[in-house]
Amino acid sequence: MIRRSLSRVPVFFRSMTGQIFVILTLGMSVAAIIALMVAEQTRRHDFERVRRQRVVASALDIADRLRRDPARIEAMMATHSIIGASPAPAGIAINEPDADLQATLADRLGPRSLPEAGQVPLGLCFPDFTRTTERAAGLVDAPRPDCWVVRFTDTSGQRRALALTFPRLAKPPPAIYNPLYLMVIIVASAGLAILVARFVSKPLRRLERAAEAFSVSLDPEEIPERGPEEVRAALSTFNLMQRRARAGFAERTQLLAAISHDLQTPMTRMRLRLELMEEGELRARLLQDLQAMQTLVREGLDLASSTEAREPWSQLDIDSLLASMAEDAEELGAPVRFITGCGGTVRVKPNALTRCIGNLVDNAIKYGGSADISCARTGGRVLIHVRDRGPGIAPDQLDQMFEPFTRGPSGQPGGRHGTGIGLTIARSLAMSFEASVRLRNADDGGLIATIDMKG
Repeated sequence: MIRRSLSRVPVFFRSMTGQIFVILTLGMSVAAIIALMVAEQTRRHDFERVRRQRVVASALDIADRLRRDPARIEAMMATHSIIGASPAPAGIAINEPDADLQATLADRLGPRSLPEAGQVPLGLCFPDFTRTTERAAGLVDAPRPDCWVVRFTDTSGQRRALALTFPRLAKPPPAIYNPLYLMVIIVASAGLAILVARFVSKPLRRLERAAEAFSVSLDPEEIPERGPEEVRAALSTFNLMQRRARAGFAERTQLLAAISHDLQTPMTRMRLRLELMEEGELRARLLQDLQAMQTLVREGLDLASSTEAREPWSQLDIDSLLASMAEDAEELGAPVRFITGCGGTVRVKPNALTRCIGNLVDNAIKYGGSADISCARTGGRVLIHVRDRGPGIAPDQLDQMFEPFTRGPSGQPGGRHGTGIGLTIARSLAMSFEASVRLRNADDGGLIATIDMKG
């Protein structure tokens, strides 16, 4: 079972459904990953914006306090009485100024403030921070706060330098590197892709089945014209092609019927005139040739009509049909036996199936002396076997017997005494109900003709 499933994988990926599945899965996965990257970038920008907003809010608050009561605020910052704000130690250099932060401060404090701002290591702002945390319970291993140095010129023209500290904001790890998220993206994309691929390829599968049915039957059911506009146009064109092909075969059949009808009159006159001739070998040969000509015309018309017949489908009890055909033949003195049945019903064209079996039975009686009819089911198929007890056919000539006017050695189907189109008619009739006919030699002698159709 596993090996069979694995063998179907390459076939699936060569199909249109498989290729659409791969393209959609890759496309949606890449699109989702790119969306995650964009979202991660946006989250990083938002994170940085929130950090800057805290610095701007604190810097504006201290600047406003210094404007109103500079002496008191300076004293409070010197004694660390204002939480999160203190004078910046002298000599701290801002190695990496934050341009966005400086632009925001210049906009809020005024262009003459000439702000400088940037984040610096906490140790430069508060060298004794470690000793302070050692005296506080629960803060020994706590993450150190962020420290920002902000310099600006206030409204009195004095240059101020502030050290601002804030609780550190933990930045969440990027989701794009999480294997679970990537797996969810791929699985969800694959699930949606297979649904879309099956939906898109469904009309094409209908078209494929219709083309296959048309290849074995000239009277298939038309495809319902549903789906997108392009699909409906393709299905409509295919249905039009089927109708035109049927019309062409119907015209051919009508032409052959007209020719056959017109030939009946001169052939009848010839037969009447031949019967007026005196008995003799020449008269007998001419009558024999005339009879062969009439048979050939009749069976040629049967062949043409078998490919053009338009019979409705119906459910048929296959065992009852085979048994009744065998009984009817026995009543007429023909050596026909119904051996075994297969039970149940099949969806076929009854008249076409009856004529097909009848042709095979006639061949078996004519060239094998008798006919045994049996039926079997296997793999969802129904197999109808017609066996004779004749000499059989050379293996290399079995397929050739279905070609029109192919004649085998005397005593074989299609031999010198036949017209050579009996098996061709049987195969054409089988194709009209989506079945096939094949020949094989029996192991213990005789020929077996098998009709293979859907169960």
